[in-house]
Amino acid sequence: MHTAEPLMNEPSAFEFGMAIEKIKRHKSQLTPMPAELIKAGDETIRSEVRKFINSICNKEEMPE
Repeated sequence: MHTAEPLMNEPSAFEFGMAIEKIKRHKSQLTPMPAELIKAGDETIRSEVRKFINSICNKEEMPE
């Protein structure tokens, strides 16, 4: 279902960082990347995961 406006706003870098801190081990479901890797990753990894999630929000569909 496509809408004229996004269903939700993109998370800010701060909001994304807070969400990463709350991820439980072995519970990452939005990306094929293990939660431990996201949590241990540097700013580059976190930035790329954030871009991926924002892409999903903007397109309103999961990539293949």
